[in-house]
Amino acid sequence: MDNGQVSYDGAGVGAMLREWRLVRRLSQLELALQADVSARHLSYVENGKSQPSREMIVRLAEALGVPLRERNALFIAGGFAPKYPESGLDTPRLAQMRYAVEAILAQQEPYPAFLLNRHWDILMANDAAMRINRFVLGGRDSKHVNMLHQFFDPDDLRGTLENWEEIAGPLLRHLHNEVAASRSDTKAATLLEEVLAYPGVPAHWRHRELGTAPAPVLTTCFKRDGVRLAFFSTITTFGTPRDVTLDELHIESCFPVDDDTAAFCRGLQTKGCC
Repeated sequence: MDNGQVSYDGAGVGAMLREWRLVRRLSQLELALQADVSARHLSYVENGKSQPSREMIVRLAEALGVPLRERNALFIAGGFAPKYPESGLDTPRLAQMRYAVEAILAQQEPYPAFLLNRHWDILMANDAAMRINRFVLGGRDSKHVNMLHQFFDPDDLRGTLENWEEIAGPLLRHLHNEVAASRSDTKAATLLEEVLAYPGVPAHWRHRELGTAPAPVLTTCFKRDGVRLAFFSTITTFGTPRDVTLDELHIESCFPVDDDTAAFCRGLQTKGCC
C-alpha cells in the first residue's frame, strides 16, 4: 500500500479485496456489514485462508463500488471468467447508446457538451464545444484531444482560463483518486505524471489530498479580447451499466452562468463560426 493506492500485481483475490477496502477507508466490520457477510469470513478471504465464491466477489465488489474493469480483474484472480464485456462505442452492441449520446450532445446546443472516458479523452463533442474552443483559442483548434491536457497546457485552454487554479486543482484531485483506486491503470498514472510536468503546476499538487471534498459547483471562466464566458457543468453517467465501456463514460454538459454568456453562445451558433 502506497499513499492509499491499490497495488496488486500478481496478488490473490483476497489481497486485492483488502486493498480496495483500504482505499475506501472501511474497516473489516464495516465492509462485512455492508456486504452482509461475517467479519470472520471476510478476514479469512483477505488473508487467503478462504477462497471466495463468485457470488462473494460480486457482493464485496458491489459494497466497495469497484469499477467493472477492476471487477473483471477480481474474477480472474479468483479463478473465474470475467463477467463484464468491453465493447467499442461504434459496435452494433452499443449502437442504441451511441444514438442516445449523439441526441444528448445535440440537445445541449448552443452550449458545449462532451463525451469523455475515464482518462478524460474527448470521444465526441457537439458543434457548440468546437465553436467555443475555437473562439477562445483565437480561431485555432486545441492541440489535444484530452481535456486534462487542454486545461494544463499553457499553450492550450489553460492560457484562456481566468480561474485556472480553481478549476485545475479539483481536476487533479480527481485524477489522483482515479490512480489511487486502480494502480493497475497505467494510463491514468502516466496521465497524472504528464499533467504534473507542465510548467507552473504547484508542487503540493503532486501529492494526493485525502479527505478533500470537491466543491458542489465549479465555474469555468474563459476570457478573450474582452469577452468573458462563464460556464458550470453537470455530469451524466450511465446507470447500472453492464459493459466496461459504458461504465467508464460520462457526458459533461456546460451551462451559461450569466445572460451575457448565453447570448454570446447563441450568437456564435447563428454565425456558425468563431
